[in-house]
Amino acid sequence: MGKLDGKVAFITGAARGQGRSHAVRLAQEGADIIAVDICRQMEVVGYPMSTTDDLEQTVEEVEKAGRRIVAREVDVRDFDALEKAFGEGVAELGPVGIVLANAGIGPGGLASEQQQWDDVIGVNLTGVWNTGRVAIPSMVEHGAGGAIVLTSSTGGLIGPGINHAGVLGYTASKHGVIGLMRSWANYLAPHYIRVNTVAPTTVRTPMAGGGDVAAIIEHVPELAGSLTNAIPVEAVDPIDVTNAILWLVSDDARYITGTVIPVDAGNINRR
Repeated sequence: MGKLDGKVAFITGAARGQGRSHAVRLAQEGADIIAVDICRQMEVVGYPMSTTDDLEQTVEEVEKAGRRIVAREVDVRDFDALEKAFGEGVAELGPVGIVLANAGIGPGGLASEQQQWDDVIGVNLTGVWNTGRVAIPSMVEHGAGGAIVLTSSTGGLIGPGINHAGVLGYTASKHGVIGLMRSWANYLAPHYIRVNTVAPTTVRTPMAGGGDVAAIIEHVPELAGSLTNAIPVEAVDPIDVTNAILWLVSDDARYITGTVIPVDAGNINRR
């Protein structure tokens, strides 16, 4: 038996990186998956974003684990499209008891400062809010409790001191995610729905150049202090974040709510 047998998980940003890791690991523990991802490039993003092929790979890996999956290409800023994808997933798989608001972008594209701010806030904060307001009414109505985990960052706990619109938007959005979590945790506690946040340091994903911190620092030297961990590793792996999330959404953490779990190799403590 798996820790999540009979559960359905709604995961945003599931095409690759942390989102794919979460989807596959939760499937291995018995969960069926509703997976969404934008699967197209945004001008404000300086690294290659997910593709349709990436999302199809997630589908294959979840099915290989023996679980069902409904996957849709959706921009989390589009509430109506997100709600439609959620509804289609519930219709096929059953009520959602786990929500992972994982979708997020890092700044660095060629867009104007205003567009960088608007799009980073739009995906990283409004997208998380949209994910919650799509899923929460259904979870409350179903009455079976559940668990929600919002992905923040070490950048949501401390500011890097860089006056750049994209970086400021990223930092503000990740701080805002923690505020959402704390509010939802109190609101949903009477319904036995737990809400927590993970705050990773640099993770080896395409968003972080595969975890090549030296290259990031060479491009933006001001980030050197922010990206240096106490444990002497440049980055953690997606599975390290997934393992924390698996604990948070399982009965092993049945009374854990309203918390921030840094998966940060001691990054915050070092500062």
